[in-house]
Amino acid sequence: MELNVNLCGIELDNPVIPASGTFGYGYEFSQLYDINCLGTFSFKGTTKDPRFGNPTPRIAECTAGMINAVGLQNPGVEQVISQELPRMKRYFHKPVMANVSGFSIEDYAYTCEKLDKEEQVGWLEVNVSCPNVHGGGMSFGTSPEAAAEVTKAVKAVTTKPVIIKLSPNVTDIVSIAKACEEAGADGISLINTLLGMRIDLNRRRPVIANTMGGFSGSAIFPVAVRMVYQVAHAVKIPVVGMGGVSSAEDVIEMMMAGATAVQVGAANLINPYICRDIVNDLPRVMEKYRINNLKDIIGGVQLWEKM
Repeated sequence: MELNVNLCGIELDNPVIPASGTFGYGYEFSQLYDINCLGTFSFKGTTKDPRFGNPTPRIAECTAGMINAVGLQNPGVEQVISQELPRMKRYFHKPVMANVSGFSIEDYAYTCEKLDKEEQVGWLEVNVSCPNVHGGGMSFGTSPEAAAEVTKAVKAVTTKPVIIKLSPNVTDIVSIAKACEEAGADGISLINTLLGMRIDLNRRRPVIANTMGGFSGSAIFPVAVRMVYQVAHAVKIPVVGMGGVSSAEDVIEMMMAGATAVQVGAANLINPYICRDIVNDLPRVMEKYRINNLKDIIGGVQLWEKM
């Protein structure tokens, strides 16, 4: 059975990728199992300057999911390059996906240009879709023009594949994806979290200090499949699908919708072995559905004939 896929010119042993923000820099997970069994992973969202993130509480539980408003807490790009990447080289021996966020076009370009020079970085996943910060992230991902502007700025200073990560909190995801493609994006990554909120009935106030945050988990999977299908059939560049993925069956479904590779997010916070288990379970599921080569099923969903 062939599990390997090609993402923007780089071969992956399999399509399973832990999503940014749920896997750190991989170190803690490398203490539990050999993370080289993964296709790759997308490391913690990185900004130009260090960020402490949002005030606590930052997490709220939901039915079949969770809301987070961590707010891009990270040590900043200089420390990622000087400390995290050299350490990562000791336990992860494949190209890694660098997830980048910013608060201005200049921020995105600066951080991407720095990370583009790093040997371990295979792809730049540019996050224009974070709902948890004010004045950055999602503000660039909710209009085709702004998303295209970020894409052009990053492509002008990088040589490695640029994958733009889009927000589902928009009316027309396809127009934004197509704008990114026209601006030079090498791939599209979606979906990031939906915008959600919980209220503490006893205190009569929001559960999280940020009021609202990113809703993720298995509850959002059907929305993710729909958006991946729409975008994958509208652009010619690869799509990385994510949103509520928690099983090998989910990976196959996301690939049939059009994803070349599939990220696993919130499920890592429930079961730290989930990505390893999905990789190990893929051959069984492929056999069950008579799939010999994963490349053959990308975008292979067959629609009902119109009467």
